[in-house]
Amino acid sequence: MNARLPDPASCPLCGQANRCAMEVQRETGQPQPPCWCTKVDFGTELLARVPAEAQCLACICPACASGAKSA
Repeated sequence: MNARLPDPASCPLCGQANRCAMEVQRETGQPQPPCWCTKVDFGTELLARVPAEAQCLACICPACASGAKSA
C-alpha cells in the first residue's frame, strides 16, 4: 500500500495550516479552547470540494472557510 494519509494539520483544499485546535491538542497534549471551526457554517458546496481521502480527517483552513460565510 502506497496511499498517503492527509496531513490533519493542513487544509485539504490549499495545503496551508488549518489551525485546528483539536489537532494542536493531539500534538501537544495541552488542552485547547473550542476550535474556531465550531462557529463556522462551511456549506455543502465547500465541503464537496474536499477530496474523498481527506473527508473527516483534515480540517479546512480559515482562509478557505471565509468564502463559505455567504453560503
